[in-house]
Amino acid sequence: MDAGAPYNPRTVEEVFRDFKGRRAGMIKALTTGVEEFFQQCDPEKENLCLYGFPSEHWEVNLPAEEVPPELPEPALGINFARDGMQEKDWLSLVAVHSDAWLLSVAFYFGARFGFDKADRKRLFNMINDLPTIFEVVTGMAKKQGKEKSSVSNHSSNKSKSNSKVCKGSESQVKYSKAIQPKDVDEDGLEEEDEEEHGNTQCGACGEYYAANEFWICCDICEKWFHGKCVKITPARAEHIKQYKCPSCSNKRARPC
Repeated sequence: MDAGAPYNPRTVEEVFRDFKGRRAGMIKALTTGVEEFFQQCDPEKENLCLYGFPSEHWEVNLPAEEVPPELPEPALGINFARDGMQEKDWLSLVAVHSDAWLLSVAFYFGARFGFDKADRKRLFNMINDLPTIFEVVTGMAKKQGKEKSSVSNHSSNKSKSNSKVCKGSESQVKYSKAIQPKDVDEDGLEEEDEEEHGNTQCGACGEYYAANEFWICCDICEKWFHGKCVKITPARAEHIKQYKCPSCSNKRARPC
């Protein structure tokens, strides 16, 4: 399939770069190259698969003949459903299976080269910061980006007007994507945000910061929490003047 020499990424960064290249290629097939992709998926042909390559190219081809194959195989027979459903639904279905294939390839490399728990977790977090192919193809990535940008800009303006801000909590509520990257479709990463907050842990579940999740900071203990862990939504957070985490809320002063 891919004309180049066999490519075996061995580090987390190399596997992630491989993932991004394959993802970019498949996104092209399902967006800018969709007419050519549609034509190549002729239902009259044999079982066909959509492949993405590290070089950011894509290809519709027959599955590998050898069993087991060198890499996990994509969904088989995507061409058969082409004329049996609406085009947007068919593309969405192919996108979902493409996301599953990308994950299987990435963690195949992780298993092959003995990634430990920390490396697997780091790889997953890096992958999870990107919009899925399904989100890109259906337009959900752009919609979510605009909504988060709008909400976080509102929060930023609100915090600037409040002169009484606790030290270490320059904004009472943290929105994970205050500044959207210019090209969400192809990358979706926020390297500066990731570098700044990458070592922050949720005070409830202990998981590390991820750029696509809503976080909130307690104004008392100054710990950060996933909104989902403390049951706070972005909409609800806008109306909170001073947020107290569950632990701080339970520390009531004893009567004298």
